[in-house]
Amino acid sequence: MDLGLRDKIALVTGSTAGIGFAIAKLLAKEGAFVYVNGRTEERVKKAVGEIEGEVDGIAADLTTAEGAKKLFERVPQVDILVNNLGIFEAKPFLEIEDSEWTRFFEANVLSGIRVTRHYLPHMLEKKWGRVLFISSESGLQIPAEMVHYGMTKTAQIAVARGIAESFPASGVTVNSVLPGPTASEGVGVFVEDLAKQQGKTKEEVEKSFFEHARPTSLIKRFETIEEVANMAVYLCSEAASATTGAAVRVEGGIVKSIA
Repeated sequence: MDLGLRDKIALVTGSTAGIGFAIAKLLAKEGAFVYVNGRTEERVKKAVGEIEGEVDGIAADLTTAEGAKKLFERVPQVDILVNNLGIFEAKPFLEIEDSEWTRFFEANVLSGIRVTRHYLPHMLEKKWGRVLFISSESGLQIPAEMVHYGMTKTAQIAVARGIAESFPASGVTVNSVLPGPTASEGVGVFVEDLAKQQGKTKEEVEKSFFEHARPTSLIKRFETIEEVANMAVYLCSEAASATTGAAVRVEGGIVKSIA
């Protein structure tokens, strides 16, 4: 299938590793010119060097207005925007301070709002564009072990739907993608640390996680970053022109609701 991405300009935020990197890599493979983004020059250069195709990178901390300004000066317009930047951590609700709620909101929600607000007018003018928020199944089923993270993922779904509602029949689609637990760099480190703490293998920790923490999973394993990227890149494509305002699940069946 020709996804119609050749010569499109794409930006994937937080894309030096994990899901963002996989999305950037697949977009480039499909013929898009891709901008990789991360906080440090070193990680950006490394990611750019590992992607085949037309690709460039911009080091900018998009959790701040100053970082966003740096990005906009370097990359003034795009056709495809994937808001992938995000942070997570497990922490009991009663231990989450005000500053951490703010930090999570700024990183996971406000960064995407700020970047979308800048790039959307050009897409509307061209009558073609794709905006994607990488949310999570945690936005529908808030995990007790990280309520602050789940809150931001719900907010992303709401923001994506609200933007789509704001610009109907515009040629610009706005969607959110809801991955499940994914074998990204951060999750890999988390599982390894947990295995060491408990004196178990990574395989034993993974099995226990899906037995107790995510028992409704139908695939009973962590997804690969490529499995999430496949869905994300499809939604960025010409083929997905009738999908907008949607929260598209690629979470291994964890969410039991069929709606």
